[in-house]
Amino acid sequence: MTTIRLAAESYLALRRSLGFKLDVPGRLLLQYSSFLDDAGASHITIESALAWATMPADAQPSWYYYRLSSVRGFAAQMHAVDPRHQVPPADLLPRRVLRPMPYLFTEAEVTALMRAAETTLHPRLHAATYSALIGLLAVTGMRPGEAIRLDRDAVDLAAALVTVVHGKYGKSRELALRPGAVQALSSYAALRDRLCPLPRTPSFFVSTAGTRLLPVGVTRVFRALARRVGLRPRSARCRPRPMGLRHSFAVATMVGWYQAGVDVDAHLPLLATWLGHTNPASTYWYLSASPELLALAAQRQQHTAGRLP
Repeated sequence: MTTIRLAAESYLALRRSLGFKLDVPGRLLLQYSSFLDDAGASHITIESALAWATMPADAQPSWYYYRLSSVRGFAAQMHAVDPRHQVPPADLLPRRVLRPMPYLFTEAEVTALMRAAETTLHPRLHAATYSALIGLLAVTGMRPGEAIRLDRDAVDLAAALVTVVHGKYGKSRELALRPGAVQALSSYAALRDRLCPLPRTPSFFVSTAGTRLLPVGVTRVFRALARRVGLRPRSARCRPRPMGLRHSFAVATMVGWYQAGVDVDAHLPLLATWLGHTNPASTYWYLSASPELLALAAQRQQHTAGRLP
């Protein structure tokens, strides 16, 4: 193992001890250190970082930017120890991020997805797990990764609470469950414990092998279920994905507020906290996801200005 690879592992261990997860950036940084090892390089250079970051040739510019950003912090630390290590400039690659358009699910579509999971997936534990997972995402607006990482002690069905521990940005929060959700999750938990009495993980949602679900597996199964119930991409950037359930929850909540005459601006920080956003401005982005929501917002603005009765 090269000195750079050892230094990269030490750097990641230090950052993670401070609370940073660095899952994908950490893997990328280790890949870059191996890239230097294969090239016989002894120091980080801007040229080598750029050559590695812009692979593969057919990737999106935002991916190149992300790859390079995973190197910069480590390069800065190495430069402080040995000035021969170069730090790639922050503006070396453009940060052109095309955010996917949210696919907004109707209640009927969510029901169809859950029913498809129950009736077409096998074995029974597999079917029950995905039906319960889809339902939880739809009624709480959790990030799919947060639901996958839920342990059993984070789901308090007696208190009707789900605790998201160390979510995005390291924030934790409690989400209240409605009676219907509590009943559905209780039924799933009982079935899970009967079919998988000796799980290999404390995870609330388990695979047929008794292990924690994998994000890539969840995405693959969800796409198959979406195709099965006839859901198709609305554009190249708007496809039915698990994250769309979160967007749908947020939009439905705001639509309900507008229709009820609630002061949305005053309530938006509550929704931002529920969703785990660090800034309510991130929540405002959902306004662009729904023509109905935009229309209601415009109508409210005109009413405030005195143009509508």
